[in-house]
Amino acid sequence: MKSTIMNLKNKPLTKMLALTGTLALLTACSTEASTTTASSDGSTTEATVESTLASDSSYSASNATAITFSDQTITVDGSGAAADGSILTITQPGTYILSGTLSEGQVRVETVDEADVQIVLDGATITNSTGAAIYVKSANSATITLAEGTTNTLNDGETYTFEDSEDEPDATLFSKSDLILNGTGTLVIDANYAHAIKGKDDVTIAEGTYEITSVGDAIKGSDSLFISSGTFTIDAGGDGLQSTNEEEEGKGTLTIESGTFAITAASDGIQAATDLQILGGDFMITTGGGSANSSTASEAWGTWAAPSEAAATTTTEETTSAKGLKATGSLAISGGTFVLDTSDDSIHTNDAIQITGGDFTIASGDDGIHADNTLTINDGTININQSYEGIEATEITLNGGDITLTSTDDGVNTAGGNDASAVSGRPGENTFTSTAEGAGLLTINGGTLVVNASGDGLDSNGSIEMNDGTVIVNGPTDSMNGTLDYDSTFNMNGGTLIGVGSSGMAMSPSSTSAQSFLFTSSIPLAADEAIQITGPDGEVIMTFEASTTAQSLVFSSPDLVNGSAYTITIGGTVSGESTTGIYEDTSFSGGSSTVDVSATTEASGGQMGGIGGNSMPVSGASVK
Repeated sequence: MKSTIMNLKNKPLTKMLALTGTLALLTACSTEASTTTASSDGSTTEATVESTLASDSSYSASNATAITFSDQTITVDGSGAAADGSILTITQPGTYILSGTLSEGQVRVETVDEADVQIVLDGATITNSTGAAIYVKSANSATITLAEGTTNTLNDGETYTFEDSEDEPDATLFSKSDLILNGTGTLVIDANYAHAIKGKDDVTIAEGTYEITSVGDAIKGSDSLFISSGTFTIDAGGDGLQSTNEEEEGKGTLTIESGTFAITAASDGIQAATDLQILGGDFMITTGGGSANSSTASEAWGTWAAPSEAAATTTTEETTSAKGLKATGSLAISGGTFVLDTSDDSIHTNDAIQITGGDFTIASGDDGIHADNTLTINDGTININQSYEGIEATEITLNGGDITLTSTDDGVNTAGGNDASAVSGRPGENTFTSTAEGAGLLTINGGTLVVNASGDGLDSNGSIEMNDGTVIVNGPTDSMNGTLDYDSTFNMNGGTLIGVGSSGMAMSPSSTSAQSFLFTSSIPLAADEAIQITGPDGEVIMTFEASTTAQSLVFSSPDLVNGSAYTITIGGTVSGESTTGIYEDTSFSGGSSTVDVSATTEASGGQMGGIGGNSMPVSGASVK
């Protein structure tokens, strides 16, 4: 029954709902799983079942075999294990308590009938300069329990001596079987050959404190890597956390339920071969030297420091990358606090991203959030303080959340459009599900989005639909980009939109819009100057302070009445505080000039668009 429940974590996230019925049956025959509750999508249930099983770190010293290390001498008190010089081999199921210092040796697990083994590290230090410190060669599962209040250390050397022409084990703690780590103690690993912890099947970490320095990847699980809790301090020459099996359906998943993670990695911080799911936790991740090593500032960008020769030969990575959170399949985040400082994309998947919660502070040397296919944000606080492009995917849907981003190119981009990140041959070039003409859709249904972009503010290779929410765009100052850039249509149907930028490529929403808008390309607005929009009777419709110089303005609000005239007063000052640039109940004074504009649904403006070239016929101007 235990192995049946354990295998639940290998199911793809899209198939989790089908497990609800299975879990109901499991709770009827397993006391360990009886406290779990099936959730609507199955994902939380799966995590709870897994953590309930793995977190059982109890053991009985009276029924265990005691192993004592002293330099290169091993003393065995009990059955199931034997010492041959400085090599300890465990051959029977049971619990083994290890203590003392083994200065040059190895702990091996080679059980009969592939049984379950529990190894309790109770103040143990194991060093092996020519191989793995702990090598699980055969077992049904191996559990490493970190005894409460203890610090345990595993070390290896820069070169390994292999058996029978094999190229593994290639990690300080290596297992060919399911590997579970639990207990509240501390594990310190200094991995000098390749990786620190590596499992060829499932790796599950329930709790504990881990301090890892590794020339290669820090923690690797082939079929899956599941972390329920724990405190992790990682300095890796490769990836921080990684799952690797992308060949078998349902394998290669990486799931984190909670924990505290401080990861510095030369390559990716957290990488899943297939699906990545994060339910919560605190994450501080730096990759590839951080955002200072950006795609626009470094000639060597895209060629991050590779792991050591030994580590490089055992990794499944086809190309080097230095992303923060990375998945080949789906990437789902429902909670947690994230501080990401990455040379490459901070959050990246080759498929779909869904963010339903969390607090994000992002500095990226490339893109803040990128999905080749779809990106959906339902909730959360996302601050992208530095990026090449802020948010991009083939299709982007914003249903909620508070998002603020700064980009040196496009702020929000769907399906490439005219941005440079879709140009063939660019180092670290991102891809999209489709780059066909007209592909790409940006849908805004709610939330708050504040864009500060040197390139296009909102850029779609296809269409934009805004139905609700608040969008503020401080757009480009050069004439080759615009506040809005779309190839097909921008239907402004609801919500509040205000955008300022250069006039050369300025566009308004489309004539198919259901909600009226104001558009002008003749305002002389300096940075940090305020504008106020008033209605026919002098009522204040909007007070806004731009963070950039501008000549064009687009504004839409449910308060506008189609055909009515509105006055835009430019160059004033405001009092009070605002995090978005929009001021409520504030005092506005000054103003050097005014522009009268009629609310309309008739499209205006035209552009050639960045690199690829778009065009839009210029209709009659709505400026009076």
